[in-house]
Amino acid sequence: MKVVLYMAITANGYIAKENNETPWSDEEWESFSEKVKKIKNLVVGRKTFEIMEQGEEFQKIGNPFTVIVSNQKENNSNFVNSPEQAIKLLKERGFFEILVAGGSTLNSSFLQKTLVDEIYLDIEPFLFGKGIKLFTENDFETKLELLKTKQLSKNVIQLHYKILK
Repeated sequence: MKVVLYMAITANGYIAKENNETPWSDEEWESFSEKVKKIKNLVVGRKTFEIMEQGEEFQKIGNPFTVIVSNQKENNSNFVNSPEQAIKLLKERGFFEILVAGGSTLNSSFLQKTLVDEIYLDIEPFLFGKGIKLFTENDFETKLELLKTKQLSKNVIQLHYKILK
């Protein structure tokens, strides 16, 4: 099972402002949407799920099979309480590749448990003084190998990394 983390970030590593606003470019959104449509699934945390649901973003990216990792009990079979359970559910559904798309707590939990194989970072031309970091503070260290860089627009670049295990 290949696990891919895909996030848009500021040049200083934030995935959103403190109020969860993400002023990302159309080019970044298009790149993310293409990846979701290719993989056909998405793993997100509860807060990211609620934000995307409120903005009707799941419809815009092709209604992927979505798994929500949350400690809160929900009456929805797609809610699980750990990254391992998310992977298990997606395997059972016949997926061979998983797309993880935040937030920072979820990103950290997948990395801390060494479950991520590749990372895509779309770097937007912003700097936030405060906001939500790519990863919450956790005890992990991960080495990366740069596989590819891609210019999504004049000001947006994508870095594609492989996790060295």
